[in-house]
Amino acid sequence: MAENAVPAGPPAQKPEDFKSSLRRLVGRLGPERYLLMVVLFLAAGSVVLNVLGPIIMGHATNHIFEGVLGMQFTPGQTKQEVVDKLRAGGNNTLADMLSAMDMVPGKGIDFGVVGRILLLVMALYLTAAFFAWAQSWLLNIALNRAVKRMRAELEEKLHRLPLSYFDSTPRGDLLSRVTNDVDNVAQSMNQTISQLLTSVLTVVGILGMMFYISWMLALIALVSVPAVIVVTSQIAKRSKPYFLEQWTSTGLVNAQVEEAITGHEVVTAFGRVTEVGREFDRRNNGLYNAGFKASFISGLIQPAVMFIGNINYVIVAVIGGLRVASGQISLGEVQAFTQYSRQFSQPITQIATMINLLQSGLASSERINQVLDAPEQVPDPAVPDANPLQGGRVVFDRVRFGYDPEIPIIDNLSLVAQPGHVVAIVGPTGAGKTTLVNLLMRFYEVDSGAITVDGVDITTVPRDRLRSRMGMVLQDTWLFGGTIRENIAYGDLTATEDEIIAAAKAAYVDRFVHALPNGYDTVLDEEGSGVSAGEKQLVTIARAFLAKPSILILDEATSSVDTRTELLVQQAMAELRRDRTSFVIAHRLSTIRDADLIVVMEAGRIVEQGTHESLLAARGAYHNLYSVQFAAALD
Repeated sequence: MAENAVPAGPPAQKPEDFKSSLRRLVGRLGPERYLLMVVLFLAAGSVVLNVLGPIIMGHATNHIFEGVLGMQFTPGQTKQEVVDKLRAGGNNTLADMLSAMDMVPGKGIDFGVVGRILLLVMALYLTAAFFAWAQSWLLNIALNRAVKRMRAELEEKLHRLPLSYFDSTPRGDLLSRVTNDVDNVAQSMNQTISQLLTSVLTVVGILGMMFYISWMLALIALVSVPAVIVVTSQIAKRSKPYFLEQWTSTGLVNAQVEEAITGHEVVTAFGRVTEVGREFDRRNNGLYNAGFKASFISGLIQPAVMFIGNINYVIVAVIGGLRVASGQISLGEVQAFTQYSRQFSQPITQIATMINLLQSGLASSERINQVLDAPEQVPDPAVPDANPLQGGRVVFDRVRFGYDPEIPIIDNLSLVAQPGHVVAIVGPTGAGKTTLVNLLMRFYEVDSGAITVDGVDITTVPRDRLRSRMGMVLQDTWLFGGTIRENIAYGDLTATEDEIIAAAKAAYVDRFVHALPNGYDTVLDEEGSGVSAGEKQLVTIARAFLAKPSILILDEATSSVDTRTELLVQQAMAELRRDRTSFVIAHRLSTIRDADLIVVMEAGRIVEQGTHESLLAARGAYHNLYSVQFAAALD
């Protein structure tokens, strides 16, 4: 565990404006603008061809209807003669209808013309389908590229964030943002952008055709649009907060699960399974409630819009029928118009439905933006021409640091570590021991003062170069999924097989590895299952040895090793520390008796420093610590 607790993260910020999130989300498609122009062209072509279909089909209907009526009259008459006879007989309604048609008395249905019209419509719809498929394929490429860049941007951002950000952010919630939220944004974009583009173009195209057929019926159809906009905006406004709460709750649930799985042994050992279950139920219920409210409220949009569309459809059908009877419009035109009316409400309904997914995606996008907008660590300077980190002389010059600037953890600390010397740092918990080496590694930046290596201020050295000259072994072991050989080679990816084996032998990994089923090729998971805690620690020590660092940092590195193994490792370390500056944080004072310099810290200050013998002779803080441990050992 770290020596000093890090304060909780900043208070929750006010949610970002959804319009801003939408602009940023759309802005991610900027590099694909040429591809999107092709997509727009294909979408427009598909919509135009689909929109032309009903009015052409209306011509087929007119031909059929005119043929059916023509067969009812005697051949040889003109249409005008038939109309005049109907008016003379008092049948003005039928006369008005016939006067608007191209009916030829005695002539039946011309199936050749109808067939050609149907073939033309089929060709239009086939071409429209091909355009729609090509549009979807190209848009899918553009969207997946955008999401790929978003993942890469997040990955790069994580490496630029300071350690304090990870200390103050629940790991499960951060993983949820990088995985679940990115996947949700990708799904939302894939399902909404294509549909929204097609729906908007369809509305424009259909509206144009409706005005072309009958401006009066078109105005009647447009009456429903304001009602749809009002209903959609009001429902969407009420569902927005619940979508954001839903994905925030998802992160909290993931954090709870990750914590419970990581600490499963502790939870079980202390009999806290029931309490953990209750906490999970509480967070899971919060996720359920937020998800239910978001889905329920936003789900009202589609039935409400469909209801308005159906009412509008009935009104258009009735008025259109009356106009056909009066001869002001043909039956085929009314058929086309009613079809357009239905198609007009359909894309509006689809747009309203897509708002649900879009809001969910924007909520996830906002959570991703919070990571991308987080303050970054101080940028690295330009790479110097020469590598200054060879000797390993480390100087802390009046260093001051605090996780909260108002509350210093390290205050006015000065320390000199000579090349090749072993500096042991001891003191009570919370004294600032681990913080000291974290500052040396530049996991945190000092508030004032300076830390130099070989006379060079470490803030002027790129972090990767600084850390490449340091090896660090922590109390908490970390292994990744892979073989033991791969875990050791992580210290130097260019190392040869002989160098890996030499490091393993130096850390006494070679002593137990041959007892494993596949030796160095034994596969370990992230938790290091199959080997003991001490053996995992030996693997991490071997990894540090392979790196051949100029500066070695051991933070309770042998705490998980048995006494006999610890003695062997100490002997190996004595050789490996030759010509290397070593910082050793230890609570067991017997392990650092041979250190060149022992530093005793209390409350962020150095209260004593010297060799083991000189500090015992001084009978100060170190003597008290040593006496307590010695007395405890005797007990």
